Amino acid sequence: MAHGYLNHFLDTRKVKVYSAGIETHGLNPGALAIMKEDGISIDHHTSNNVDEYKEVNFDYIITVCDHAHQNCPYIPSKNAIRLHHNFFDPSKVVGTDEEKHAAFLIAREEIKEYFKNFIEEHF
Repeated sequence: MAHGYLNHFLDTRKVKVYSAGIETHGLNPGALAIMKEDGISIDHHTSNNVDEYKEVNFDYIITVCDHAHQNCPYIPSKNAIRLHHNFFDPSKVVGTDEEKHAAFLIAREEIKEYFKNFIEEHF
């Protein structure tokens, strides 16, 4: 979802956004659906491992959950600004379809607001 909002808010002709994790799980159907409700398609995104980007010299490295922040391998990037925010993880919610939808909505809005502010502050 973060990758989707960064692509949405930034001029992708000037900025390249990468997204990866310490594990690959595929795209979450709940994330796909909640982003589509906000007019953003992330169905073309892929689930990548952070090791695939070892050679990229990043400007920013942002971890979005405590697990990744604590377990992510060191990413060598000369002058990268490293940021961390532990977002609510809606994929952990067990309940009805309505409760799961509500959880993804909460996460989406938190992520959207964070990255909107990030862009206003850094770009």
